[in-house]
Amino acid sequence: MKYLTVILLLFTLIACKKDEETAKPKQAAVKKDPIIKEFGFTLNDFKVVNDTIENGDTFGKLLGDEGYDAAQVHKVTEAIKDSFDLRDIRVGKAFTLLKDKKAPNALQVFVYQPDVTSYYVIDLRDSIAKAYKKVRPMTIKRRVIVAEIEGSLAETLKNAGASPALSHELSEIYAWSIDFFKIQKGDKFAVAVNEKYIDGTQYAGLQNIESSYFEYKGKRIYAFPFKRDPNSKKVDFYDEEGKVLKSMFLKAPLKFSRISSRFSPRRFHPVQGRWKAHNGTDYAAPHGTPIMTTANGVVERTGYTAGNGNFVKVKHNGTYATQYLHMSKILVRTGQRVSQGDIIGKVGSTGLATGPHVCYRFWKNGVQVDALRMKLPSSEPMSAKDKPRFEAYMTPLKKELDSLSDIKFSK
Repeated sequence: MKYLTVILLLFTLIACKKDEETAKPKQAAVKKDPIIKEFGFTLNDFKVVNDTIENGDTFGKLLGDEGYDAAQVHKVTEAIKDSFDLRDIRVGKAFTLLKDKKAPNALQVFVYQPDVTSYYVIDLRDSIAKAYKKVRPMTIKRRVIVAEIEGSLAETLKNAGASPALSHELSEIYAWSIDFFKIQKGDKFAVAVNEKYIDGTQYAGLQNIESSYFEYKGKRIYAFPFKRDPNSKKVDFYDEEGKVLKSMFLKAPLKFSRISSRFSPRRFHPVQGRWKAHNGTDYAAPHGTPIMTTANGVVERTGYTAGNGNFVKVKHNGTYATQYLHMSKILVRTGQRVSQGDIIGKVGSTGLATGPHVCYRFWKNGVQVDALRMKLPSSEPMSAKDKPRFEAYMTPLKKELDSLSDIKFSK
């Protein structure tokens, strides 16, 4: 009986202990803020303000907004002038203020970000301010894009997750061999690129194009960058046979537009209302679109006529000349030497024109001809001594493009 009483007492004590533990409120787990580090600082230690430079902002004004008087601003700018050029601050660029949490108006660090790859730190915590530049860690990733045109080249590349810059680069490379106003749905291309990434994740731009091809009018046009002089910075693009893609003339005087009227011996003039010859090719584009000279040369004449509006005529050599009509603005003068791709004017609708466009006229031996039907001269070919080095570089790249294309388009 004695032992039974002891056992019952123990059970009672245990039950009471459990009841006490159950009755105690559970303490909520404290959730700690994640540690955030950027610009070489632990941001959790500061009150952080992110903003962008606006019209009228200067470094001095921004410090003034934080309570600095003129003497203090002068002291800071004098201390950092050899490390940070205050004139480099540009509208639209990002900056960050790191402030003392206990005294929110006490600015401690000013960070200016001129681009995604670098930033400047102006440390104001000591009696003498310090400034220094930091470059973010960069990695290069390589990838090959193989695709079929859907809409425009830019749209197709966007759908493939590529930067708009790649569309621009490809149009520059093929400017002499492909008329991008004529590409069609179903045309194919492949391009191997190296892309820059910050910290391995944030896209920071196109590094370079290693190789590409564009299937245009049933033919593959390859492009491989190659330096004939290994010590030079100049890079030209060549096809698989070592022929330079760059020709004496660009295919068109505008980067992107559409052909609205072709060269014709008999066309109904939309303004004059009668049939007459149209000795040029009209490229429709928005008002103000830059117009390029299609080849090196000297500006032979600029001016205005009732029919042509504002125009520029360029003499390229003893054989060829080109003319650009209906400009809203002329940007060159007679006698000025121009290089292929230079901007010589802006698209307009001056003279006899129903809308903004440029009429591109082409002369050969003093006779106006259809530029789109001309077989135009190429630039200087690759020398025989460079061919073996080029072929060793090009062959594996071409093999890669072809094999990936076969896989992609054989499905």
